[in-house]
Amino acid sequence: MSRSIDINPKYEHLRAFIERIPLTMEQEGTYIYGGRRNLIVKMTTTDGTILNVKRFQQPRWLNRLVYSTGIRRPKGRRAFSYPDVLLAKGIDTPESVAYIEDRNALGLLGRCWLVTIQCPYSHLLYEMGDAAPEVYEPMAKALARFAAHMHDQEVLHLDFSPGNILWDSRDGQYAFSIVDINRMRFGNVSMSDGAKSFSRLWGPKRFLQLLVEEYARLRHFDPEACVAITMKERARFWTHYQKKREMEFNLEL
Repeated sequence: MSRSIDINPKYEHLRAFIERIPLTMEQEGTYIYGGRRNLIVKMTTTDGTILNVKRFQQPRWLNRLVYSTGIRRPKGRRAFSYPDVLLAKGIDTPESVAYIEDRNALGLLGRCWLVTIQCPYSHLLYEMGDAAPEVYEPMAKALARFAAHMHDQEVLHLDFSPGNILWDSRDGQYAFSIVDINRMRFGNVSMSDGAKSFSRLWGPKRFLQLLVEEYARLRHFDPEACVAITMKERARFWTHYQKKREMEFNLEL
């Protein structure tokens, strides 16, 4: 097995700590998330820098071949390279620190680790699940502005969902940051693609309507047409979702 490590030059002074991450993250990290495939922990370096470490499991079958041969870049590699692009466009996302990759003797991809700065925002969009109007109305308009800016900058997050949108509020002003950015598309974002991207968001139906109407106004689209596209895609997504999982909020279709 061989291991390669790419480090953002700004964080080269953390190399010794980063090199140990594959061995220490489970023992020294604070658990954030663990699913069937990935593990995410928070770690603090010797100089007090707070890191977010995501371990990607070894891809399976055909995907392993696709990622290993360069047909498509591994998820962690993409997520390591994208922050520079987003930050240069004024789109907040945690800064990349390092990318670690294991390969076997045949060059087939094994586990990967993505290391970023831990986002300081303390809220996720899950909080809009059953929020009251006085909570979701200002949030809807603020998030619409963030999304409109992102799409105007020709960046489309292909998993614009509650767990991937972090936010905070200071003096009545909302700030947003996007994470889990390995699935991005760069280029012109059409009305249809932009409207469809909101279909995975949680919250009351009116929250989404307000968001899309404001988004359409900012991007000079037809609000009615935009809302119609979003709601159709929303119904399709959540109808399929609730067949597999229990709903965590009251779904209005």
